[in-house]
This record gives sequence, C-alpha cells and structure tokens, in this order.
Amino acid sequence: MTDPIVVTATLGPKTTGESLSSVTVIGEKDIRLQQPKEFRELLESQPGVSVSRSGSFGKQTSVFIRGHASDASVLLVDGIRVRSATVGGAAWQYLPPQLINRIEIVRGGRSSLYGADAVGGVIQAFTLPQHEGKSGWLEAGAGNYDSQQYAAGAAFSGNSSKLSIGVNRFRTEGAPVIRDGDDKSYNSTSGAASGSHEFNNGVRTGFTFLNADGDSEYAGGEEDFVFQVAGVSLDVPVTENWRTLLQLSDARDELEDFSSFPGVFNTRTRNSRLENWLTSGTHEFVLGAEYTVDQVDSSVSYDERSRSNSAVFSQALLNFGALDIHLSARSDDNESYGTEQTWGAGAGYALDRHHRIRASAGTSFKAPSFNDLYYPNFGNPDLQPEEATSYELGIEGRYVRWFWDVAVFHSDVEDLSLPSQDAAGSIPEARLRGVEFSSGWIQNGWSLKVVASAGDYEDKRDGRQLIRRAENTVRVDLDKELGTWVLGTTVRAESQRYDDLFMIGRERIAGYGTWDLRARKDLAPGWVASLTLGNVLDKEYTTAKRFDNADYISAGRTAFLSVRYEFGL
Repeated sequence: MTDPIVVTATLGPKTTGESLSSVTVIGEKDIRLQQPKEFRELLESQPGVSVSRSGSFGKQTSVFIRGHASDASVLLVDGIRVRSATVGGAAWQYLPPQLINRIEIVRGGRSSLYGADAVGGVIQAFTLPQHEGKSGWLEAGAGNYDSQQYAAGAAFSGNSSKLSIGVNRFRTEGAPVIRDGDDKSYNSTSGAASGSHEFNNGVRTGFTFLNADGDSEYAGGEEDFVFQVAGVSLDVPVTENWRTLLQLSDARDELEDFSSFPGVFNTRTRNSRLENWLTSGTHEFVLGAEYTVDQVDSSVSYDERSRSNSAVFSQALLNFGALDIHLSARSDDNESYGTEQTWGAGAGYALDRHHRIRASAGTSFKAPSFNDLYYPNFGNPDLQPEEATSYELGIEGRYVRWFWDVAVFHSDVEDLSLPSQDAAGSIPEARLRGVEFSSGWIQNGWSLKVVASAGDYEDKRDGRQLIRRAENTVRVDLDKELGTWVLGTTVRAESQRYDDLFMIGRERIAGYGTWDLRARKDLAPGWVASLTLGNVLDKEYTTAKRFDNADYISAGRTAFLSVRYEFGL
C-alpha cells in the first residue's frame, strides 16, 4: 500500500514513515464518499481524537487530541493558522468540509515547529485539488431536518500551475440540541479559492482564501459568525541547495452573539513566516522566523486588545541510510507572557523494506488566551502558559495491500487548562498516556480502515479522568466498489466521559456507538448520486453537559441525497 506524502509533520513533504510521526491522512476520495455536512464528522473517533459538541449542525465543537485541551491543538488551512484569540481555540464547527480536498492529522507536540498551542497535535485542511486535469462541478442535495445544500466549483491542475475555486451553501432547520428542546437552525455560505504557479526559473507563488459566514441558533440564543483565512506565499530557489519560503497571512474569527448576554467578539491574526531550507546530501536543515499579531475588537472592555509574538526556529532532518533523525527547536517571545523555548527530537529505523520503528520526545506549550488574561473580573494577567513534555514509541508495517501502525504515548502536563469553575481554572499536574492502533486494507474493490485508541487521561492529584474526553474510541470504515456503485458503512464507538458542573459536581456522560451507511451511483458520464444515512438506528445520545446539567444531544437519524455533475473544461 502506498505510503502517503504529508507536509504538516516536518514542514515539508515526507512519507508518513519518513515523518517519524503518528499521522492520519483523509484523502479527497474518502471525503467525497462520506459526504460530511460538518468538519467534525471526519475527525470523530480517529486515532487519539475525541470530539465534544453542544448539539448537531454548526454548534460549538471541541476537538481533543491525546487528551489535551481543545485549544491545545492547532488548526491550519493551507498552512494558515486560524483560531479565536479570545477563547484560544478554533471554531471547528464553521470550517466547511465541502470545500476541503485533504486532511492531515498529526498527533503529538509540535510547538518546536508551530509555536503556541501545538501541544496535542496539528490538524491541517487543504483546499487545492490533489489530481491533475481541468474540471468543473455542480452539486445539489436535500435531506431531513429540512436540510439543503448547493455547490459549484472548478479546478485546474497541471505541471506548473494549480487553481481551485468553489462555493457552497448549506442550510438546515436543525434538530433539538438539548433533550425535549426546540429545533435549532444552522446556515452557512462559504467560498474558497487557492492556486499556485511555478515559473521557469523555479520560483513558485501561491495564494489561498477561504471564507464561511452565516448564523447558528443554540439553546438560549443565536450567533452570527465569520470564519476566514487569506494568504500569499513566495518560494524562491536561491541556489541549488538553498530554498527560501515566505508566507504572509491574515485569519479572522468573528462572532456576534444575540442572547440575554449579547456581545461582539472579533479577532484577527496577522502572520509573517520565513523558512530557509538548506540541503547537504541526504540531510535537510530549516532556519526560520515568524512574527504574529493578535488583535481583538469586542464589545467587552479587555484591558489589552492586541499582542505580538516573535519567534525563531530550526529543524534538522538527517538521514543515515536506514536511520532517520529529526531535531527541532524554537524560541517564542510574547509581549503577554514572556519567552518560551521548546524542542523536539525523533529517530526512526527501517528494519526492512516493510517495517519501521520510531521514537520521539519533545516539549510544547499552550498560550493563555485574551479571556484567560484580560476578561473583566475574570482574567489573570500574570497567568503563565500550560507546559507539556511528551514521549512516543511506534512501529509500523506497510505492504502491497495493507498496513498497520501502533503507537504508545505519554505526556506530563503542568497547569493544564480546563473549562472549569474551579478557582484556579487549571489542574497543576496531569498525566496523559495511551496506545493507538490503525490499519487499512485495499483489494478487489474493497477498502477497509480500522482504528482504535485506549487512553488514560488523569488529574495526578486524585487520579480522576479529565473532563469531556472519551478515553477509548474505535472506528471502522468499510467500502466496496460494485460496478457503477460504491457501498459503504462506518461504525464507531466512544467510551464514557465526565463533566464538572458548578454547584452540581461531577456528572457522568455515557458512552455511545453509531452506525452510518452510504451509497454512490454513477448515473451517466459525469453524473453521480450519493445517499448517506447517519445514525441508522436513530440512537439519541448525550454529546456534552450544559451548565445546568441539561444534556446536549445528537441529532437522530439523518438522511441526505445529493446529485453531482462533473465536467471537463
């Protein structure tokens, strides 16, 4: 089975084995087969990943990687980081999966490459097409809960140029988000454009833009949102052994809340990143610098409305035949919380042409958000970053038709931040450890992927499980091509989790399992019909707890039928 190329783990293209990291790649074919309406559907129950949400269809979503906090993982779109500077984390629920062509999930600390918040891992979504040719597409679909989707796009990919443009409209009257509650709607209009061109002298330029805006009702109010990234890049081969990459980007997370406590929370992150790639034989070296400015425009009177961060970083990718060694280091200087130094080290050894072992260690940190530092009557301007030291040991086997991978991980975390009513607002020491397994098989039109995780995420003071994270997860994706049909199913399950509620105490959230079905049919040249049935058994399960102990619940059975027309240009 082909070892996929990834770029997130080492900043540049390496196979998953060469990256010495635990990586899950979700390709364009997988995304189109699953027909997700929300980005979190692609992440749920992947190795080391647990998702908590306040209901279905565009409701607040948290993504926990290896037990770390949701705002302790980085979301990138075409290399651009997007997050809310006020709450610290990304608005995962607003990223439109219909405009995404590929996803890389890198698990484990990456602060030595990406700086603050890359503690649990990094998830990167790509919008550029992954295949060559010229094509266009139109799509329309509808389902229960009065859901509708309309989309169109075009893509061109050649030897020296790539261009992708797409628009998508999704709306639904929605489902109840709390038990016995009313339906809560969600509306999103999104567009994406990205491209690159390489000149005869080897200079490559690129740009990317993605915007999603709309509104989402929730139990208690409604909010309007804007989720946007924009960036340009320049890649210059200075000499045969020296390449310089410059990226300038702007990311926005804007929210206006309409409830009994209305407010405006608009944040903007501007970033300049420079990377110098040097090669010497089979070795690669990176020297880089980064400058970031976070800005807040809010109806809340924060004591500070902007902060800057300067960083320098380096990486060495060394190859000695069957042995690979990766070393990285970074220093961040932030005007809010001072200086943080992080490092990473990894080694991998190819036992033979099919098997490789790897080991890695490193430090990482999560920066306090504007809410943590400056929210009136709540923030603490002296708050210091959460810090973690992580270790991993893995082994993989990759063959013609199938592969397997097993990884054991351990992290010690100081001052782990929690969405808690505890006066300290954090856990002084936490221990996160576990094992992940993934395997895949392709033959005679069959495609099977099996992944599972078993973790122990605990407060070292009393051994209690950290809140909102499921420690044990399993997911099975099975698809079969039958002539003009593709039939598939996903079965997944997550174990119990807990939540700590003010004046109520610890509440248990039961584990659950779901079963989904899907089918695709080639109707005629260029015409494809897709049908998805989610939660086939119509199981109602709790996704999270509200402050008053009310249950946030999943939608019931969902059905969606769409027709897509693809044509050459």
